[in-house]
Formats: sequence, C-alpha cells, structure tokens
Amino acid sequence: MQKTVLMFAALTLAAAPALAAGKIPAGGFKSCKEANAAGYYNIKKGDPAYSAKLDRDGDGMACEKK
Repeated sequence: MQKTVLMFAALTLAAAPALAAGKIPAGGFKSCKEANAAGYYNIKKGDPAYSAKLDRDGDGMACEKK
C-alpha cells in the first residue's frame, strides 16, 4: 500500500510542471524564449505548443532544455 502511494505521489509530482504551463498564444509561440517564459520546454511533435519553426534540429522536439 505504502509503495503504491509513493509511486502515485512521484507520478503526480512529475506531471506538475506540464499543468503549470501557461496558455499557448493564438498562432503559437514566436520563439523558444517566449515558450520557455510560459513554462514550455522539450515540446514534442504533436503537442499543441509544438511548431516546426521552434524545432531547430528537426528531431521532433522543440525548445529543448539543455
């Protein structure tokens, strides 16, 4: 039981940053600097915040946090 609760807590905390991200502006973010300021990093292709113009190396991940 305790192990299950700890696992649930860890998963909940891991998801928290995504929930804290701000709204995506109409037309998307103009830059990764703007996306980062709104709390978006490592934006995967298929995510509403993703834009090919933000994916500098074309690997399907925009605004990669280093």
